[in-house]
Amino acid sequence: MKVILKENVKSIGKKDEVVNVSDGYARNYLFTKNLAVEATPGNLAKLQTKKDSVAFKKDQEKQEAEKIAENLSKITLEFKVKAGENGKIFGGISSKEIAEKLESEYQIKVDKKKIDLKEPIKILGIKRVDIKLFEGVVGTVKVATKV
Repeated sequence: MKVILKENVKSIGKKDEVVNVSDGYARNYLFTKNLAVEATPGNLAKLQTKKDSVAFKKDQEKQEAEKIAENLSKITLEFKVKAGENGKIFGGISSKEIAEKLESEYQIKVDKKKIDLKEPIKILGIKRVDIKLFEGVVGTVKVATKV
C-alpha cells in the first residue's frame, strides 16, 4: 500500500515522502498513530501543492539573500578601537558586534552565528568577513579597524 508520511518514521522514510508499506503495517500502526495517510489522488495533489509552495518560498528567500549579498559587498564597517604599539587591538571585534553594526547602520539583520569569523578580529586594518545568508549564497563585508 502506498502512503504519504506525515512525520519522519525511522527506517521507513521522511515527512512528505510517498512510500510503499504492507497493508497491515499501514492500517495497524501508521494510520492509528496518525503518522501517515493513504496515497489517494486527492492527497497526492495536496502534497504536490505543498511541495510547490515550499519550493516557491525557498526560491524567493534565495533571491532576497542574493540581493543582500550584493549590498554587503559595497559595505565597509568601521570600528574605532584602542590598540597597542604593535597594532594589536585590546579586546577584539566579534561576530556579535559586526551583526549589531550591520543592523544599526544598514538595517540588515544577520544572525551572528552565520558570520564566518573563527576568532575575533584583533589586528588593525581591513579584513573581509564572509556571511552565510542562505544555502549557496555567501555575502562578504569589509571590516575596517582604526584607532
